[in-house]
Order: sequence, then structure tokens, then C-alpha cells
Amino acid sequence: MESSEALLARFLALHPKVIDLSLERIERLLVKLGHPEQRLPPVIHVGGTNGKGSTVAFMRAILEAAGLVVHVYTSPHLVRFHERIRLGKPGGGQFVGESELVEAFRHCEAVNAGEPITFFEMTTAAALVLFSAHPADVLLLEVGLGGRHDTTNVIAEPAAAVVTPVSLDHADFLGDRVTLIAKEKAGIFKRGAPAVIAPQDPEPAAVLEAEADRVGARLFIGGQDFTVHEESGRLVYQDERGLMDLPLPRLPGRHQHVNAGTAIAALRAAGFGNLPASAFEAGMLNVDWPARLQRLTRGRLITLLPAGSDLWLDGGHNPDGGRVLAQAMAEIEEKNPAPLVLVVGTLGTKDSDGFLQPFRGLAKEVLAVPIPSQVAARPPEQVAEIARAAGFRASHFGGVEAALASLHNTVWEQPPRVLIAGSLYLAGDVLAANGTPPR
Repeated sequence: MESSEALLARFLALHPKVIDLSLERIERLLVKLGHPEQRLPPVIHVGGTNGKGSTVAFMRAILEAAGLVVHVYTSPHLVRFHERIRLGKPGGGQFVGESELVEAFRHCEAVNAGEPITFFEMTTAAALVLFSAHPADVLLLEVGLGGRHDTTNVIAEPAAAVVTPVSLDHADFLGDRVTLIAKEKAGIFKRGAPAVIAPQDPEPAAVLEAEADRVGARLFIGGQDFTVHEESGRLVYQDERGLMDLPLPRLPGRHQHVNAGTAIAALRAAGFGNLPASAFEAGMLNVDWPARLQRLTRGRLITLLPAGSDLWLDGGHNPDGGRVLAQAMAEIEEKNPAPLVLVVGTLGTKDSDGFLQPFRGLAKEVLAVPIPSQVAARPPEQVAEIARAAGFRASHFGGVEAALASLHNTVWEQPPRVLIAGSLYLAGDVLAANGTPPR
């Protein structure tokens, strides 16, 4: 049987542009496929710049704790494409199996009949075919890029549309001002459907609210219609229904408090507000989202570090991601001091300086590495130059393993805390090399 990898490679040749934001091609294919997008369970559509995947992870954990069957679509994957499509089953969803994925790919390829279509459009069509063929209580659908013209924006009547914090990213496709990006993200709002807006900076907030009003969506605004904060070691969520006193999320970092609150607000707005309190509590404790401030406690890479070192992994890659990640590492430092070393690899299209700046005064040095899986990665020599220009002591290496092993050349007063970050693609390579891919 032809492998999914072979089919994915073939899909890359169907359209000259890897990214070409439009709904025309996907809508044409969905018509030929018999409109699988119209045979789905209730859809919660999630866009934004940072926090989309974490917000989806919180919703999934809560819904599954309540015994519901949950489909999930996210991107990109970390190690294997199958991670993008989680098929809901009683007792918990599972990544799509190889044979089922190949069958969906081959069906979509045959129906498309060689017409121009992007990789993401073809694979999203296959995901919708799979979701439509398996009964579930809800589909959590993450936007790929932007919103208005993103391939996932074929859902006419979502149960809710959610926009997580918006900041600058993908400027070459979405615009070089945060207001332009916010307008694109708001393109998932639909008339009559709840529009859940996470707490935002003022400029994107104004655009998102105006766009929701313009299309006639029902607004639920973070900081106004719902709030979340930490109090006495607990997470306190409040909206017009009342107050929820919950455990702090398993995912570290205060930014995850915002994502957790947005997830709860989205579920309530989408009609899942009557879940038992125990489901929300279990969701906070059971949530899992790899490569988002993930502490690696086992695996091959741990053995390369000086004894007693901490190893953390995050897929943050833009300035706002660097800001929240630095804040989270500062909180960890405050509770358990240790010298912080950044191991960083970035794409050439990303603002490497903007990502690194929040770590000034916090990180002792930067070790720049390549991203083996990406031809568009910025050479580590350039990343090291950018880091030195920003005031860091920096050096470059041929790979993560060499960077980690180099830490033995320093005499540490106490074992270092190492954070690998800069790209989700690098995070995926690290999980594969460590022998701890997502389960």
C-alpha cells in the first residue's frame, strides 16, 4: 500500500505556491466530495496568533473528561502528520491511523483529478471527510493561517468562533500591522454565532469587536464578559453564569491561564456550559499539549546534559511568543533559580531578534542550531549574529546534540536550565531525536 508520506509528497506538486490563501479551490473540491463540511458535529472554530493549540487542548481535555467524543484538527504537526487529525472515540480520541489516512488521501486525490490545489487544502479536505464519517459530539477546528481566507473557513454555522491573542506574525501573508492581522483573524466570525475574543491588546481588540458587530456575531469579550485570574494557588474563572474555582492548569506559564479561561468561555458560548464541574477541574489537571513549555524528563537528549540540568522545550517563534515564554521562564527562575541557556533555531521568515529580545537579562547565553527538517531555516551562524547584536553571548553548532554536549565545557556553579525554542519545526525534530514523540 502506498504510504501517507508518498501521498503527501505528491500533494506538494499540485500547486506552485505552498501557501495561497483562497477558498475557491477547497470549495470546488468539497462540492465534488459531496460537502463533508456540512455533515460534521458542532464545530468550535479557533483562530488567533498565539495560544490556538493550547486553547483547543484545554477544550478537548474538559470535553473528554465529561465523557464526550471529540474530533480535533490542528496544525502543524510535530513529528508525524497523523497528529493533525485526532478522531474522537469514547474514552478519548486517537491520532488517525495510517490505513485510514491513506484511504482518505487517495479518495480526495482521485476526486480532485489533478486540479491545482495546495497541500493544506488537500489535507484539510481529507480531514473533513474523515470527521464526517465518524460520529462525534464536537469538532475542535484550528485555523491554519489567518482566518478570512484560510482553508478551514468553510464552516457556515460554527457553534462558536474563537480568536486567541493576536500579534504580529506571517506579515508577508496577513499584513504588517496588527490591525490588518486582526481583521483577517476576525474573518471566521459568522452571523448569529458566538464570537469569543480572548483578552487582547487594545488595537486588535477594537478591530475584532468591530468585525464581530459588522457580521452580526454574538460577542463574548475576555476581560469584560469573562475573566480569569490566579488566587491562593487556584484558577478563578467568572462570567455571567457565576464563578468557577479550579485547579491551576497543568500547562505551566501565566499565559496558559488566559488560554484556559478562553477555552471555558468558548465551551459555555457554544452550548457546553452545563458540563459537570468535575469535567472542568479534570480538564485543568489532565490537559496535554506537547512542545508548549514542556519539561523533558526522560529521553536521549537528557543524557547529554550536565548532571542535574533541567531541559525544557517550546515551539514559540514570534515576538509575542518570546515575551510570554520569557515571562514563564522568569516565574520558574523565581521559584527555582538556575542559569538559563537558550538553544535556538528559527525560520528565515521569522523575527529572530524580536523573539530573543524578551530574554535579555534572563538568559546567560544563546546556542544557535539549525532546523534539519526545514530548508527555509535561518543558518545558525546568522541566528548567533542576531543574538550577539542583541547583547547575548552566543555561539552556533551543527545540531541540538552538539549544543547540549557543549555545556560540559563550562564550569557551572549550579546545573543550568536549558530551553530549546524558536520554531515548532525545531520542537518536532527535538521530540523525534529524544525518542518522545506525541502520543
